[in-house]
Amino acid sequence: MKYSIEHITEYAYSEPASLSYNEVFLQIRNTPVQQVKQYAVDITPTPLKVLERVDFFGNVCRTYMVQQPHQKMRIRSNCIVETLKHPSLNPGASSDWQLTAQQLAEPATEEQLDASQYIYKSPLTVIDKEVTAYAAPSFPPGRPVLEGALELMTRIFTDFTYDKSATTVDTSVLQVLRKKRGVCQDFSHLCISALRGLGLAARYVSGYLETLPPPGKKKLVGSDASHAWLSVYTPEYGWVDLDPTNNMMPNEQHVIIGWGRDYGDITPVKGVVMGGGIHNLSVSVDMNQIK
Repeated sequence: MKYSIEHITEYAYSEPASLSYNEVFLQIRNTPVQQVKQYAVDITPTPLKVLERVDFFGNVCRTYMVQQPHQKMRIRSNCIVETLKHPSLNPGASSDWQLTAQQLAEPATEEQLDASQYIYKSPLTVIDKEVTAYAAPSFPPGRPVLEGALELMTRIFTDFTYDKSATTVDTSVLQVLRKKRGVCQDFSHLCISALRGLGLAARYVSGYLETLPPPGKKKLVGSDASHAWLSVYTPEYGWVDLDPTNNMMPNEQHVIIGWGRDYGDITPVKGVVMGGGIHNLSVSVDMNQIK
């Protein structure tokens, strides 16, 4: 499939801001299942400085500094990306999860060493006995790691309710576990924490998911949104994506921006502002199939 994706972030300030500095992770990565054909980003007002770097995880980060009085700021990214069919996997053919955890604890290859950095807690994830206990029923001794991860994903989908009003960016994994409510970011952090508590490697993925309208209805402009899911490491298949919000393995309708230890590593837009008074944030995403 080929998609055109427009992502617009707008800030409106009650008073003029004298300076704003933003760090932006919006450039989609090239991977074996997606190829970026075109990418552009523009900022209004025009920033004084634009810096680009590739972070530790291989994501493209751009930083912008606006140093003129402004009451509005707009960050617009536009890209064309082609997604490919994901390979079929046999969960039962993946390694014993305990053997996988042992290999990650004592990595003997470069691939295992790279994956092992994702077995530890991070600022927005935890390794906690309560979270690990939630994961345990999906991982009896000897179970293939991908089988267990898929069952854990399904249990989160079944046990938890998607509720935009239940959490904020400051809600902890333990609070989500106890409330049984949250959004895609929360469910991803919970699943990552649960897997890491067992010594398995899991990373946070930021991206987009095409939202299809109900039959007979037109697609609303801005109805698509940023999405989040996770990847779990398996010795046989490498990194395998899991989407607990939708109880599915991501497919051609998922587009990856990038990945990290948690949301904090790959936040689409974040920054600081001097002045401005009260500010209002609005975000819209349009993701459309093209020929």
